Amino acid sequence: MSRPDDRRLEPRSPANARGLIVSPGLELPCLIVDQSNSGVRLRLDRNLALPNRILLIDMIQATAVEAEVVWRKGMEAGIRRAGAAASLRGLVPSRLAAARAAFLRAGGR
Repeated sequence: MSRPDDRRLEPRSPANARGLIVSPGLELPCLIVDQSNSGVRLRLDRNLALPNRILLIDMIQATAVEAEVVWRKGMEAGIRRAGAAASLRGLVPSRLAAARAAFLRAGGR
């Protein structure tokens, strides 16, 4: 059941998955707390400023999705997906080469 102050139009489901935020000059571990079809709530390991556009890697699913940071409150952030998730296994498009390298450095397989 959703909270009364929840403005979300779609239901969200708990995820509790390991994630990695990637942007030029930034690789930040995070926890994917919950998600809906259009967005994700993250809990960050450190209180760092995030750029407006990021790549979010789901370490369990081995996928990356381009996203926009839409809100920030303390150690949590909300992002809006800006496309479909792409697999980081096998060959990846050149735009995801840095994400795949970060995925492998973080212990992904």
